[in-house]
Amino acid sequence: MYSNLGDLGNRQLLLFFIILSIWKTASGQVRYSILEEARHGTFVGHIAQDLGLELAELVPRLFRVASKDLGDLLEVNLQNGILFVNSRIDREELCGRSAECSIHLEVIVDRPLQVFHVEVEVKDINDNPPVFQGTQKNLFIAESRPLDSRFPLEGASDADIGENALLTYRLSSTEYFSLEVPTTDQQVKPLSLVLRKPLDREESPELHLVLTATDRGKPELTGTVQLLINVLDANDNAPVFDRTLYAVKLAENVPNGTLVIKLNASDLDEGLNADIIYSFSSDASPDINFKFYIDPVSGEITVAGHIDFEERKTYKIRVEATDKGYLSLTGHCTVLVEVLDANDNPPVLTVTSLSLPISENAQPGTVITLINVSDRDSGANGQVTCSLTPHVPFKLVSTFKNYYSLVLDSALDRESVANYEVVVTARDGGSPSLSATASVSVEVADVNDNVPAFPQPEYTVFVKENNPPGCHIFTVSARDADAQENALVSYSLVERRVGELALSSYVSVHAESGKVYALQPLDHEELELLQFQVSARDAGVPPLGSNVTLQVFVLDENDNAPALLPPGPGGGPSAVSPVVSRSVGAGHVVAKVRAVDADSGYNAWLSYELQPAAGGTSSPFRVGLYTGEISTTRALDEADAPRQRLLVLVKDHGEPALTATATVLLSLEDSGQAPKASSRALSGAAGAETALVDVNVYLIIAICAVSSLLVLTLMLYTALRCSAPPREGACGPVKPRLVCSSEVESWSYLQERRQRVCSGEGPPKTDLMAFSPSLPPFPGAEAIGKQQDLDHCTEVSLLHLYYNYLQ
Repeated sequence: MYSNLGDLGNRQLLLFFIILSIWKTASGQVRYSILEEARHGTFVGHIAQDLGLELAELVPRLFRVASKDLGDLLEVNLQNGILFVNSRIDREELCGRSAECSIHLEVIVDRPLQVFHVEVEVKDINDNPPVFQGTQKNLFIAESRPLDSRFPLEGASDADIGENALLTYRLSSTEYFSLEVPTTDQQVKPLSLVLRKPLDREESPELHLVLTATDRGKPELTGTVQLLINVLDANDNAPVFDRTLYAVKLAENVPNGTLVIKLNASDLDEGLNADIIYSFSSDASPDINFKFYIDPVSGEITVAGHIDFEERKTYKIRVEATDKGYLSLTGHCTVLVEVLDANDNPPVLTVTSLSLPISENAQPGTVITLINVSDRDSGANGQVTCSLTPHVPFKLVSTFKNYYSLVLDSALDRESVANYEVVVTARDGGSPSLSATASVSVEVADVNDNVPAFPQPEYTVFVKENNPPGCHIFTVSARDADAQENALVSYSLVERRVGELALSSYVSVHAESGKVYALQPLDHEELELLQFQVSARDAGVPPLGSNVTLQVFVLDENDNAPALLPPGPGGGPSAVSPVVSRSVGAGHVVAKVRAVDADSGYNAWLSYELQPAAGGTSSPFRVGLYTGEISTTRALDEADAPRQRLLVLVKDHGEPALTATATVLLSLEDSGQAPKASSRALSGAAGAETALVDVNVYLIIAICAVSSLLVLTLMLYTALRCSAPPREGACGPVKPRLVCSSEVESWSYLQERRQRVCSGEGPPKTDLMAFSPSLPPFPGAEAIGKQQDLDHCTEVSLLHLYYNYLQ
């Protein structure tokens, strides 16, 4: 392969591409190398392939590259996944004289979030020539200087590193001087001119030499300085320091005036030729003159400016000792000052937010932010450890060197904590240690994980019948613990059928306010209980919801007048014409007015009143207040008219009371007109009385059995209602019942209309009302009234049982 390449340049190119083929290390980092000053578009590496990413997913996953404070030196082609040079890279500008120079890249992709670290090493090329402090150096050398005298020179500096910064020197041809260059392990020794032939000022007062510095780069670069040597006469002994090299350690941040070192030089001459003045070398950099001061008489070097280890770690100070002779001589030494680090820089935290806010259903391990920690100090002073606020559902994961990821450690619940203020603390290992904090506000984004909740599962509402259409009867309200759209609740009816009509024809609910309206007038006689459900749904995706049950009881109003019942076949509701014998005594029941009221409760409790006869004549008849039975108040006589017209007023107990009127026509007959019939009636009455006794016994047994069954049914119903959930659509008719009342005692079988009660709670509910009026009976009628009332209620009970059987 080398033979095919042909020359050394091609071999170097092959070596360059081999260096670029560096794969992932054990920590997941990818490294590349590239030469500085590479042209725009220069290939760096297949970054997508090396990171294990498919080209097709670079754009959808938002592939991006970030480099801290380095702009856009490198860029990635998203079409082919190649990392290339985007702008000029100057290694010396980027890293100075540091031995290692790398560009750190953070590669971030989403869905799911991944972070990769890539380092691109910038290789040095020989693009900086050696540079001297000035273009000309003036040297004053006495002609009396002995052979092999050495005269230090300031060497050149090269901004490159490695082989490109290793310099060789050569001196232009001369017979007086040679050049002494220190070896690698003698870098502290200065570059020196060595006198090889005695100087003769009268022969050569000035010498012009050229000092050339050449680096070892490819190609070689050079720098030159002109040496102008002035040959002086007389004073032939130069001051001499105790040592040519002094090494001093100096702590950073010491106050101005702190003594660095006290130098001492001696001169073998006498008088002014031995009087020495100390000074920094004329070639000293401006930084030396700013940071240090040398006393020209005592030779003490003190601190004159701020000494910062992070700014500069060593100072090399060239010191000259010059006598005061007519032709002054100078001695030289070097002071090497090593600056010691102090823990004076706190850690620096840099937070890069990636996934904020974070969803409350995010899985543990989700990366939230990236944190970079740095400390300008060195050693233990620059070793940083990080910690988090305790008792938070997050943790720090070290990803690369001083890079950390803030990662979700446990499940989140926005309804418990909606925002976390996470404090990251970075502390170095100095003594005393310094620390820095950074606050990361982690907002928890809501997901729809809470169902709208009603304060109670069921409400009971009472509404009077005959309400105006559209009236507000109740307001439901549900609360959702979520936020924003997930907590926006809307209400609707759970549609069902009420009889033959839809529920929505009776009631409606406002979607936003939850107000329930009755769409039509409700009729207690048609619908006593309307049970339905209202649904609450939030606006989340998918929506969540719950139901609440409303039991609307329609309260009765007195809107139905009493209705008269026919007495038998062929009779009308308002005309009764029985035949009464004049021989009957007081308290004899001659007729009965029957009436019912479609209302319930007090509105259906009827009372009967006999209206006064025309002309104010007293009537021999009375009517039972609650039974409607017409009976005699005294024995009938010949003076009573043969035809009696009685007007009975039937009135309920509503507010206001409603009435109906029944007309009863009685025909009075003499007792002699039907003796045979009376005999037969007495005979039949005796048999009927015997039969009635038997019937009463059976009736009592039947009533006890029915009562026991009723009590058992009520207990079973109560137990089922407390334990079982409600069932919808339980609609059924209510059987009619009759009311029989007297002044002595009451039997309650209220005659009701056939109605449908829809409650969803089982069988229809009915009202139970027992009345025991305590009106005083007329004189002499107490015993008769008791027997007649008992017989009559027995008759009514038998009729009611027979009616139920027919039903």
